[in-house]
Amino acid sequence: MMGFTQVPNFLLKSKKLSPGDKMTSAMLLSYAWQNDYCFPGQRRLADRLEERSVRRNLKALEANGLLTIQRRGLGKTNIYELNLTVTSDVRSRLDKNVRSRMVR
Repeated sequence: MMGFTQVPNFLLKSKKLSPGDKMTSAMLLSYAWQNDYCFPGQRRLADRLEERSVRRNLKALEANGLLTIQRRGLGKTNIYELNLTVTSDVRSRLDKNVRSRMVR
């Protein structure tokens, strides 16, 4: 499958997000197309990563305000809503850990 996915620079440059978090966000973006949401299964997202890693990455993205997860249950995939508008709240969450690492 050919194609490309645009990833916002603030995601790529964030020092708080792990490489796995960034890869998972890029995978979500590749499924979102023109929408702000997508619903791939965790197994599909884990094509090149372990499912446990994907679950951890999804939790990190959600904790940083970059993702809202709507759990549907009953064997259905979750709906992932991407919150990629850089609000001051999101930026402060992404920068907060960077500053605390610099102080150490």
